[in-house]
Amino acid sequence: MDAVDRVVDQWAKEKPELETQPMAMMGRILRIAKYMEAQVADLHKQYDLKMGEFDVLATLRRSGKPHKLTPSELIESMMLTSGAMTNRLDKLESKGLIVRAHSKEDRRSVTVQLTQVGLVLIEELITKHVDIQKHLVRSLSTAQQKQVNQLLKTWLNQFE
Repeated sequence: MDAVDRVVDQWAKEKPELETQPMAMMGRILRIAKYMEAQVADLHKQYDLKMGEFDVLATLRRSGKPHKLTPSELIESMMLTSGAMTNRLDKLESKGLIVRAHSKEDRRSVTVQLTQVGLVLIEELITKHVDIQKHLVRSLSTAQQKQVNQLLKTWLNQFE
């Protein structure tokens, strides 16, 4: 019996007519997400990064050479507001991990690119990041991981 079972049992006694299956699912997903986020955040903290800053570096890295995108492309890829993106880019630029360059043809057009320091950092960090992710799902077999992933994909499709 876990913490979510205890909550569901309490509701079953107090309001037996409540359908608590969705409550139990959401409760478990949210609790798991908190544990996962905390462990990943601890890793990022070792590199003086916040989760969102890591996401920008990872997005630029996975975009392929020359590891360059526009702020709009980053926003679309990461589902952020322009204000939040500007804040992240300012912090990463001040750390020397990215550079922003204005187009010579159109000064309003900007690209964001990993610096060599940023590329070296994300290359090291992404491996450790994935290792933590593997550690976090280790209690599930490979088949179970695939099954959970497919179920979550189906569920997420309801919203996206």
